[in-house]
Amino acid sequence: MTTQMDVKKFGKVAVLLGGTAAERPISLISGKAVLEALQGAGVDAQAFDPAERPVTELAQFDRAFIVLHGRGGEDGTMQGLLEWMQIPYTGSGVLASALGMDKARTKQVWIGCGLPTPKYARLSAGMDFSKVVADLGLPLMIKPSHEGSSIGMCKVEKADELAQGYANAAAYDSEVIAERWVTGSEYTVSILGERALPVIRMKTDRNFYDFEAKYQSNDTQYLCPCGLSAEQEKELQAIALEAFTAVGATGWGRVDAMMDGDGNFWLLEVNTVPGMTDHSLVPMAAKAAGLSFSDLVLAILAQTLGEKA
Repeated sequence: MTTQMDVKKFGKVAVLLGGTAAERPISLISGKAVLEALQGAGVDAQAFDPAERPVTELAQFDRAFIVLHGRGGEDGTMQGLLEWMQIPYTGSGVLASALGMDKARTKQVWIGCGLPTPKYARLSAGMDFSKVVADLGLPLMIKPSHEGSSIGMCKVEKADELAQGYANAAAYDSEVIAERWVTGSEYTVSILGERALPVIRMKTDRNFYDFEAKYQSNDTQYLCPCGLSAEQEKELQAIALEAFTAVGATGWGRVDAMMDGDGNFWLLEVNTVPGMTDHSLVPMAAKAAGLSFSDLVLAILAQTLGEKA
């Protein structure tokens, strides 16, 4: 763990927050929490919102802590810029960031690796939606391929709702997918370095763990211990680590999954820059593993020095 005595080796740190994606409001909250934790630990950290400052000003920083959620920050573009500027940064590299932000192509990689993920189909305007229903069945989950925080997602229970579900998601992204609905329990596995943290189960009275359940509802339950047997939890952690590695992700992140009624796990998506708000899951899992929020952000930042968490 990084101590008060050695934080000077980080130099001047830009905490990248805000940005222009649909998840900007969440990124601002996450970034503020990270910034305050780093400054509280004695790190020379400053907020940097690329929506309000020219990115050329990043040249004055020694490293960057990326807390930009969504497109423009989590999708490989900011990572590519930092690579070009030779500024060390937290989290996954260009390829994994771009791939992880693309739900359809992430699923293609997982399927190619033999990892379990619900069957899906790409949707497009004017297509025969009845064929999608015939192939995948009902209900379906409709998702914009490149959005996070459950933005634009909806559950479709009737065939005649699919066109509207597509239109809702298409308002956020040019690529939309329909995914076979999994009835069961929802879990998330946070990754720090090369280890999976304790699994968290999310319980909500809503149709699924959507934006409101994640960020606005006080009724959402987060269970850690998650209620799985020790053997099941190890199995899910192993699958999540394999899924994380399969897309080339490194450093830290989160993998979301479901368990169906037969006890089978199904991978949903990978998050390479997860939320760091007071409702967020990575800090919750870190706490269960004995790491304070300050310990967590310092461990993530230390990875830019080539240190393992």
